[in-house]
Amino acid sequence: MEVIMGTLDNRLYEWFGYSSFKHNQREIIESVLSDEDVFFMTATGSGKSLCYQLPALLKQGTAIIVSPLLALMENQVQELKQLGIKNVASYNSFLSLTEKKRILNRLPEYKLIYISPESLQQKDVLDKLSRLNVSLLAVDEAHCISQWGHEFRTDYLKIGEARNKMGNPPCLALTATAAPEVRKDILDKLNMIDPVIKCDTVDRANISIRAIKRNGRRKTNRVNRLRAKTTKTRHGLCRESQEGRGVGGSDKK
Repeated sequence: MEVIMGTLDNRLYEWFGYSSFKHNQREIIESVLSDEDVFFMTATGSGKSLCYQLPALLKQGTAIIVSPLLALMENQVQELKQLGIKNVASYNSFLSLTEKKRILNRLPEYKLIYISPESLQQKDVLDKLSRLNVSLLAVDEAHCISQWGHEFRTDYLKIGEARNKMGNPPCLALTATAAPEVRKDILDKLNMIDPVIKCDTVDRANISIRAIKRNGRRKTNRVNRLRAKTTKTRHGLCRESQEGRGVGGSDKK
C-alpha cells in the first residue's frame, strides 16, 4: 500500500494531467485504496469522479460505477479513452444486444464498467458480476437511494443486495446533496460498515438567489441587465466545469 500511495501524484499527472489533488481528494482516494467504505459529499465541480477513477486504475480487478445518467456515463467513457485509458465501458440501454453480450463476455478485461441501477438488477448481468473480481462499487448520485431524497429511484434500493451478490466489495457513495436523514439512509441501504464519512460544504460562492422588487421600465431594464449578466456567468461556469478533477460532464463530477 505504501508503494501505491507513493505513486498517486505520479499517476495523477501521467493519466489525468493534473499536478495536484483538489481538497479532500487524496484522503478519499487513500481510503478507497485501503478497501474502506466511504461516503463523500461535496459540491458539483469538486472532482468526485477522480475519487473512483484513479483507485480503479490502481486496484486489481474491475470497478463498477453505478450512475443514473446515461449521457454522463458515455461522456466519461469517451473522455477516458481520449486520455489513453481504453479498458473502460458503459453498459446501458443505448447498446444493441450484441454490444451488451460483448461487454458481459469481456468483463475481466475492463478496469471500469459504468452501469445504470436498472441494468445492474438484470439477472444475466448480476450473474456475471457475481463471478467477477470487483475491486470497487462506486455509487454516484447516491442521494437517489433515499426515499427522503428529492430524486428517489426505486432501483437504487436494490444496490445493497447487488453488492452482496458481488461479494461485498468496498463501496464509495458520492453525492452533492444529502441531509442527515438522507445520509443515514444511504449508509443503511448500501450496507456500509464503519464507513469513512467526509462532508464538504456545498456552498457555491458564485451562485446566489435574490428577490428585488421593480416596477415598469426599471423592471424591464433590470431584467435585461440580469439576462446579459447570466449569459456571462453561464460561460464562466462552463469554463469552471472543464477544470474539475476527474473526467465527465457533471464534475466535472
